[in-house]
Amino acid sequence: MHGRRNPFVAHEGLPFLAVALAVAIFLVRYYEPWLALVPAGAFVLLFLLFRDPLRVVPSVALGVVSPVDGEVIEVGRIDVGETGAEALRVVIKIDCCGSYTARSPVEGKIMDLGKGALWVQTDEGDDVVLKFRGYRLGLPPRSFARMGERLGQGQRCAYLRLTRLAEVQWPVAGKVLVECGQRVTAGIDVIGSVPHPR
Repeated sequence: MHGRRNPFVAHEGLPFLAVALAVAIFLVRYYEPWLALVPAGAFVLLFLLFRDPLRVVPSVALGVVSPVDGEVIEVGRIDVGETGAEALRVVIKIDCCGSYTARSPVEGKIMDLGKGALWVQTDEGDDVVLKFRGYRLGLPPRSFARMGERLGQGQRCAYLRLTRLAEVQWPVAGKVLVECGQRVTAGIDVIGSVPHPR
């Protein structure tokens, strides 16, 4: 599943879309066509919810790309990050009509897949953590990447499932390149950079 490309819709949403479309066709064929407006409207809303557009991911050396579509609501540094070290932090409010799929902020190897978090270590040894908060309906994101697997910068790695917030942490020797209020696009916009290797 990890290597699949979606036809503009996340695979997780295909059964819901199929049901809405089947109900609409059934109502048009066997009842009054106007009754199909409700499932047709549901189909459109579900398409917007589960959309997973193809993205041309730029190759940015040492760059940290946005993992989600949304708005930056917090920029700063924290004394103790997910890896136990001081870290830079960017928090993004996820756009509910944005891409349903999260993307890896950096290229590297997956070191840990904790609950609602993805820890990727770059080839230079920098630890970057993608963490999610604020689950609607109690549904945490679902990762389809595996421990020890290698991810490319901006590569699809998890279904968001209506999650509200995404947080990215990376070493304090790096840089933050966004500010609060700025809108970002998953896999395209660079939000920061990890430290240059010495």
